[in-house]
Amino acid sequence: MSEGIVLGFSGGVDSACAAEILRRQGFDVRCLYLETGSGEAEAAMACAKAMGLPLEVIDARAELEEQVCRPFAEAYKRGETPSPCVLCNPAVKLRLLCSYADGLGIGHIATGHYAWASAGALYMGRPESDQSYMLCRILPEQLARLVLPLGDMIKAETRSLAERWGLPVAKKPDSMELCFVPDGDYAAWLERRGDAPGPGDIIYRGEPVARHGGIHRFTLGQRRGLGYAAGRRVYVSELRPETREVLLSDGDGLYVTEFHAGSMRWLAPVPEGPFDCELRVRHSRTLTPARAFPEKDGRLKLACAQPLRAPTPGQAAAVYQNRRLLGGGFIVHDTKDTI
Repeated sequence: MSEGIVLGFSGGVDSACAAEILRRQGFDVRCLYLETGSGEAEAAMACAKAMGLPLEVIDARAELEEQVCRPFAEAYKRGETPSPCVLCNPAVKLRLLCSYADGLGIGHIATGHYAWASAGALYMGRPESDQSYMLCRILPEQLARLVLPLGDMIKAETRSLAERWGLPVAKKPDSMELCFVPDGDYAAWLERRGDAPGPGDIIYRGEPVARHGGIHRFTLGQRRGLGYAAGRRVYVSELRPETREVLLSDGDGLYVTEFHAGSMRWLAPVPEGPFDCELRVRHSRTLTPARAFPEKDGRLKLACAQPLRAPTPGQAAAVYQNRRLLGGGFIVHDTKDTI
């Protein structure tokens, strides 16, 4: 008898290819679609039907609102730049996959992420497509059940394999970054919810130079769309939610050599003392060498071996050793050593 596995299935090329790989490995694949309001449910059902896969649809909108959408909106009010997928994976996606699998008496769950899971450890996938960063705060008990069939592949190979197997979504475009913002305009989404911060001043060299529509439309290090200092290349260097001010600079202060990550969650034994690591912020492919110092309040002080550009409060910081993901936390507001 085939061993059962529950796959998070969106109907895109990644999840469809993951399903076919698992099936060819001998698994009895059960698919679960999480309804988030993206409008993709019918397409996912059609894909599953064409592939002969059983699919269950669960309405995840209430969980998504509580665990992701509301914290996402609150972070922007605080002048932060949140990492919604990092929030969603442990609190919504993998939690619901595990719960559904439990109801069927199935031990394994799977997703189409580009990362590698082995013996209770999580490793980076190949650099071109690696998505381990988005899994940096999943729970160890979720990781213990997780199978990642695309772990040693890159996107181009997935599409090629999907075409060779004749999967119905082989040429389907990549999905949107935020499933709960179908048009991709997160700033307008915040404004429609009534959660956007109000207008304020844009400050350059200590003087107001323009008005803005809300600090949620800016992020640290941003350069595009800033035409407030004629003839100069300027950058967002600070957001002040209390006064709704956006500060611009000529680029000074953007590079950081030291900062903190809070609310650390570990996928490896918790380090007792300082250790060397590699650090990733945002979805960058770049790993920055660093020295990490665990602190009593659960925070991790990170001293970078080379300056890091604009690590932004609210974003996730993922910590690695030899491509193994040790854990992740969220960058916090504090005093930083800048260049």
